[in-house]
Amino acid sequence: MFAPRDPDEYLLPTERRVIRVRRHWSSLLWDLVEAGALLAGAMMISYLLPDNAGIIQNILWYASLFVLLRLAYFVMEWWVERIVVTDKRFMISSGVFETKVAMMPISKVTDLTYERSVLGRMFGFGTLVVESAGQIQALNRIEYLPNPEEVYDAISELTFGDKKAQAERFSMIKAQRAARGKKMVP
Repeated sequence: MFAPRDPDEYLLPTERRVIRVRRHWSSLLWDLVEAGALLAGAMMISYLLPDNAGIIQNILWYASLFVLLRLAYFVMEWWVERIVVTDKRFMISSGVFETKVAMMPISKVTDLTYERSVLGRMFGFGTLVVESAGQIQALNRIEYLPNPEEVYDAISELTFGDKKAQAERFSMIKAQRAARGKKMVP
């Protein structure tokens, strides 16, 4: 009831999912450091306070609880967000309480770039910059993308690759599904 929908539920029956990923865990790094610093500060202040400062102690512990709940919300938000690339479009579905789906057709892509910083190379993430004809789309910059080379190659193949080879590959996937007894897409 309250669980966010699976991103695959937004796909059309004629679409083929190429990539489905979650942002890299390092996107949570700043939130983890911030929460750790705030909790350490609250514990230090609590330790330095005199024993008769019960109200201030309670306020500190409630503030610490709030910091932990805030961190848990950020982790849940990261967990439910998905980046999906299909043969027709790519989209990001996100939101814990309110679902948001941003989408861009593959046919609108005019330029594709990925960037990797030194930290990105060390931890395995990068930024994908997608440009379309004269518009800034909702999916213009996708940061903390794991294995950006694979996503870059897949979108490049879908956008600028041989359309006939893609159609043959899609036909092979439909044939394999039919052989396994799965529902075939018309």
